[in-house]
Amino acid sequence: MSRSGEDEPTMSTDADGAPEVIGVRRGMFGAQGSGDTSGYGRLLRPVALPGSSPRPYGGYFDEVVDALAAALGDDAYAAAIERVVVFRGELNLEVSRDQLPAVAQALRDEPGLRFELCLGVSGVHYPDDAGRELHAVYPLMSITHNRRIRVEVAVPDADPHIPSLFRVYPTTDWHERETYDFFGIIFDGHPSLTRIEMPDDWVGHPQRKDYPLGGIPVEYHGAEIPPPDERRAYS
Repeated sequence: MSRSGEDEPTMSTDADGAPEVIGVRRGMFGAQGSGDTSGYGRLLRPVALPGSSPRPYGGYFDEVVDALAAALGDDAYAAAIERVVVFRGELNLEVSRDQLPAVAQALRDEPGLRFELCLGVSGVHYPDDAGRELHAVYPLMSITHNRRIRVEVAVPDADPHIPSLFRVYPTTDWHERETYDFFGIIFDGHPSLTRIEMPDDWVGHPQRKDYPLGGIPVEYHGAEIPPPDERRAYS
């Protein structure tokens, strides 16, 4: 049972929900062109994303989707929601980036939804997901109804722009800056989209899968720490 007293939804095992394999990861992190510092250089793992889930979604998820469709209108809902995925007990709405602000405002303001709180923004980089390499994930919480969902937007490396949600959820301010800093996603309309962790003159975005591991020494309290690929010797 969930904390709201409703049945806990689970991922569907229907054929329509079959995982989508988008590539194979080599090593622990998948980075190329740098020394193996993890000890898992020969590890091969498929990179699989959960597939679209059929109805019924379970628990309160059907009610949330129906309320959102009613708030947006059928045509706008069809244009905005690319896919609905139920995975590991969570409802994930994959949203078109152009419609993200409208969907977020409906989720926040509609009385039957009332997702008042955005808990942050997480970036994900899938280099092999052609045309959808960069993902931004927004966990939302309804304090009114004690419910949680996730909203996800995917954009290509070549055009990494997503509308900022700062005007809908001001709490995304620093989270969007961090996602920009580490993944290179540009949040259009953000009031001050600058780096928040790395120095302003830093080149690249360190949490992308194609960012090299090692090669850069770090100075800390007057000591110089060698880069990761120079800290371990292999015979």
